[in-house]
Amino acid sequence: MTQEQAFDIASLHRAYKAGWSVGEMVDIVFARIAAVDDAGIFLHLADRQQLMDDASALGPFDTTSRPLWGIPFAVKDNIDVAGMPTTAACPNYAYVPDTDATVVRFLKEAGALVIGKTNLDQFATGLVGVRTPYPVPRNAIDARLVPGGSSSGSAVATAHGIVSFALGTDTAGSGRIPAGLNNIVGLKPSAGAISTAGVIPACRTLDCVSIFALTVDDAWSVFSIAAKPDTSDPYSREFAPFYRDPVPPVLAIGVPAKTDWHFFGDAAMEAAYESALSRLRAMGHRLVELPFTDFYAAANLLYEGAWVAERYAAVKDFFDMSESSFHPVTRKIYGAAKTLSAADAFNGFYALQALRRKVAPLIASVDLICVPTAPTHYTLADLEAEPIRENSRLGTYTNFVNLLDMCGIAVPTGARTDGLPASVTLLAPAGKDDLSASLAAELHRASELALGATVWPQPEKPKAAAPRSGDLVDVVVVGAHLSGMPLNAELRGLGARFSRVAQTAKAYRLYALAGTSPPKPGLIRSAGADGAMIDVEVWQLTAEAFGRFVAAIPSPLGIGTISLADGTSAKGFLVEAAALNGAKDITAYGGWRAYVRSSAA
Repeated sequence: MTQEQAFDIASLHRAYKAGWSVGEMVDIVFARIAAVDDAGIFLHLADRQQLMDDASALGPFDTTSRPLWGIPFAVKDNIDVAGMPTTAACPNYAYVPDTDATVVRFLKEAGALVIGKTNLDQFATGLVGVRTPYPVPRNAIDARLVPGGSSSGSAVATAHGIVSFALGTDTAGSGRIPAGLNNIVGLKPSAGAISTAGVIPACRTLDCVSIFALTVDDAWSVFSIAAKPDTSDPYSREFAPFYRDPVPPVLAIGVPAKTDWHFFGDAAMEAAYESALSRLRAMGHRLVELPFTDFYAAANLLYEGAWVAERYAAVKDFFDMSESSFHPVTRKIYGAAKTLSAADAFNGFYALQALRRKVAPLIASVDLICVPTAPTHYTLADLEAEPIRENSRLGTYTNFVNLLDMCGIAVPTGARTDGLPASVTLLAPAGKDDLSASLAAELHRASELALGATVWPQPEKPKAAAPRSGDLVDVVVVGAHLSGMPLNAELRGLGARFSRVAQTAKAYRLYALAGTSPPKPGLIRSAGADGAMIDVEVWQLTAEAFGRFVAAIPSPLGIGTISLADGTSAKGFLVEAAALNGAKDITAYGGWRAYVRSSAA
């Protein structure tokens, strides 16, 4: 094991399995900290001997009982780690907690080791990473640029490969902007999926604990361990178990209408975004332009009445007694909240609810939304000249996400024409973290980028997970319920998961039915020897959801047993023979999707 050994989770576990020790890992961590020589990354480092004691307590190498055995991670310094100071980048606010934040406890129990606490925009207020009384962390890719915030230290530590992953927080984009600016992955979960107990709040109603990692697979591994209900957090929500399923062959992906794009004159970032969209098209997905004016209107609310007041409320007593302790920009933002009234807050809630109602149909019309992570890169000099405006611009595509109860994941997509990192963020409604992460993993692999600021290549694609157990029913879909088709949202609304692409046995005929809206095909078993294999998809529903799905199917369609080419069978759509009057035989096309493409040509 050399200092250049990759620190993704799979690589470290292979090394441990081959006999490498945690002590050797710790030596490399501290060697990398010295080599990077950036005093702005960590505000507190763990004691080496304490790390060794913690490692000894793990017992023998065992990733079954401890899936993060021996994996080093960092924690943003607004999240409690027992025995380490929590400062929120405000020295006069510092305290030493006796207990870990819930998320830290879950990760420690899984075998991960805390290397230290990382720098941030003070009280997690900012997207730039420079609003700190400590040295500013240097952007891992280009030291002239801002590192992004507020989770600056966590992102930079991950990008340099000092740690395998790091915790941040995200209220307005703090778990996504630093990822995009440092060529790493930033997973912002559904609000409430990861407990915020033991986290100093920014806006408690919006705050999420985020995860920075070198790969989507690593971010997902950490998320799947951390995403547990917590009774000590009143904002914790219990979601269905999170699984990473295969990406459907065709997704409807929303993108801002081109007239609504904002790159503030950065042609290189605009071109990089267009390149990412071209890659999505090449992967077979369907892009749908969405008007984005109301998303931007929601974003603008974040630094108005209600949520500025919420930031102030989180530290009101300390601010009122120690206003001079605050960074000048942070002090200005919090101080403005003192002039707000309860009426201002309620007006903000009312405005947001109206915007949620307006954008809900847009969000529901697609499977995912793909936006640039950041509209541009700013230099440190830019921030000195315009500290407020440039911070606000960085949040163009992030500020609305938590307000609209969406999850997201920032993922590197390539290098811009000037060599700086490019990134997009995939967004979905709360609870759909799995779909956005699955597509993000494919996008990242397609980029063939090295990991973070290192020279490490991306690890090999992990083997597909075994099929999920439980009372799931396979459902064969043949037409308008296919991925990317108009009625696929009905399946997703019932919690359906894509399983696989398949073909029927050579025993069916396919017809385009007359007078249906949206257009639908009819699949029927052939009575003779003229049957054909028809392209289909297999989705999975719980037994309860399957019952609801069947009950809503209109005549002349129904559910029967369909034989598949691989010798298996499953329930799926069939049509009554009487419905074929006036229908067009489209069997020769081999499937509904091919027929639709030919009709549109």
